[in-house]
Formats: sequence, structure tokens, C-alpha cells
Amino acid sequence: MNKREIVKIEGELEARALDVLRRISGLTVQARSQAADRGSDAVVSYRDARTPVAVEFKQQVNAATAWRLVHQAQSHARRPLLLIAGNTTAEARRILEEHGVGVIDGLGNAHLELPGLLLHLEGKGRVGAAPTGDRRTRLAGKAGVAAQALLLDPERAWRVDDLAQAAKASVGLAHRVLARLEKEAVVVSEGAGPQRRRRLVNPAALLDLWAEEHRGRLTQHTGYLLAQTDEQLARLVGTRLAQAEFDYALTGAAGARLAAPFVTAVPVITAWAPATLDPRELWEVTQARPATDGHNVVFRQTDNDAGLAFRRQYGELWVVNLFRLYVDLLDDPRRGREQADNLRREVIGF
Repeated sequence: MNKREIVKIEGELEARALDVLRRISGLTVQARSQAADRGSDAVVSYRDARTPVAVEFKQQVNAATAWRLVHQAQSHARRPLLLIAGNTTAEARRILEEHGVGVIDGLGNAHLELPGLLLHLEGKGRVGAAPTGDRRTRLAGKAGVAAQALLLDPERAWRVDDLAQAAKASVGLAHRVLARLEKEAVVVSEGAGPQRRRRLVNPAALLDLWAEEHRGRLTQHTGYLLAQTDEQLARLVGTRLAQAEFDYALTGAAGARLAAPFVTAVPVITAWAPATLDPRELWEVTQARPATDGHNVVFRQTDNDAGLAFRRQYGELWVVNLFRLYVDLLDDPRRGREQADNLRREVIGF
């Protein structure tokens, strides 16, 4: 879009929405509607086109909120939906853009596709996840393990005690996770009192919410191990750790190649290891040597061994569960998004 060409939004908009819109370069706002279109909140004008839109304002938008808006837009498809928000996460914006929901936020991000118009701006504001209100329920650490338990058994009606046991977490934490996810419309409640159970109703929203919140304290150790092929390298790492009776789980491209054969490039073998292991034990057992430049082995450790939760065995090698694998691939700068998208499309299925 030519920067000199102006996009105009006119409608009965609340003050907070107007404040966000007025920060966007190339956008003019009129706080009253000139449209006679019944059922529209605003009209977007560009050149000779005028498109009525429905408008939703949210102060904070994360991945789960984005999925609720996508479903809202699909249920009421008479008017395109435009979200105006104070703050959005990158994952939320991706979901909205992929599903045709316009978004403009207070960080300066904007994406709007209408007939004859493509407006896309990337903001320069602060980057990060939208606050969730209660940081104790952020889906990281044991709370993230609880999220994986729900994803791995999506048809189950969960009691709080059952989720706590599956995640090896406290009952209090399991309760807070379920309460938050119910508020986010990711799970629904059935029954009352001791018979109350929650059932997962939006696994895609839960996966995306966990993906944007999962990061916690992480330690990485890089090294080099001589091997003729990357397949041999993965076998050497896995079998030597198993022979020493050390728990481990391959992840990243190495894990994806076992779980999803379409992944071929494996420049580095990455594995989760128990938090209690001294890195020197990892080098001694695997016969690798520490190396910063030119490394081909990475060991990861995190509190509570969250990376090892619900690992699976493929032949003789242990691999992280599919959802952990998806999230770890997203964090890999080497074609990680592409590989994660393939895994989600071909294996996970939502």
C-alpha cells in the first residue's frame, strides 16, 4: 500500500479503540458512522471502496482469545471482523491473520485484508505475551505439563486430582490451570462439587496458548561427537544415555525425523536430559566433548524435567511427545516454523 494513500475507519467506536487507531500511521478515524449499513459497527474506506465491518475491542489478546475470535467470525460471517486491541501476542496475530480476522493493536501492529485493500504494519512496541492476570497459571513448567496431559488425552473428562496426578503437580496448581482454561473457553465444565469434571473443547487453542507461554528457565550444553551420519549420531547419543540408565528424550529435527519422516535435515542432535545430571556426566557417558563452535549435540535441562514429560519410544530411541516436539521446533531458528507446521498438519492434525 502506498503510504500516501489513506485508509479511513468511521464508526461508533469506544474511546479505547479510538486511541489505538489514532496511533497507526496512514489511518484516519472518524468517531461517528456515515454508513447506513445495519448490523455493522464501522466502515473501512479505501479509494472508492467502502466495506462494513464488525468491530471487537479487547485490552489483551493471547492465542486462546484469538481462537475465540476466529470462531466468532466464522459463526457471524455476514461482516468481516476487525479486532482492535491494546496488546496482542505474536501467536495471536498469526492465528487471526491466517483466518481472515483483521487486527490493529496499540503496539503498532496492523493487518487488514478487505476487497481492494491489504494493510500490513509491524509495530515497534514491546514484544511479549499478553498478561494472563494470574502469573501462577501461565502455562510453563508444571502448568505446561498439565496442558500436555490434556492435549494427549483430549476426550477425557478430567477431575482436578486426576490432572494433578498425570502432571505430577500439586492439586492447587491443577485447579488453577483448569480454572484459567475454563475462563479462556479452552475447557468446559461438567457436573458440580466432587463430581465436577472438565473436558477439552479447543485443543488448537490450548496448543497455541502453551506454545506462546511455555518458556521457562532453560540450560543448554553444546558439544561435538564424531559420527559418520546424523542418524548414527542420534543412535550413539540415545543408546549411550540408555546404557547409563539416564533418562533422555530427543527433540527438534532429530526427534521429528523419527515421529514424522518428512523431516530430513538434522544438522544438530538435541536431547532433553534430567535437571539433576551434571553436564560432565553427559559428556563422559556419551563420549562427546564440550564445544561452542561447530557443535552437533545439544543437551537441554529445565526445572522439574518438564522436557521429559510423556516421552515416547520409537524403536530403541526415546523422543519427546508430539506437542513438546511441536513447541521445540518452533523455537529452532533453522527452518523450525516450517518443520513445526508440517508436524502439526501431517501428524497432530489440528
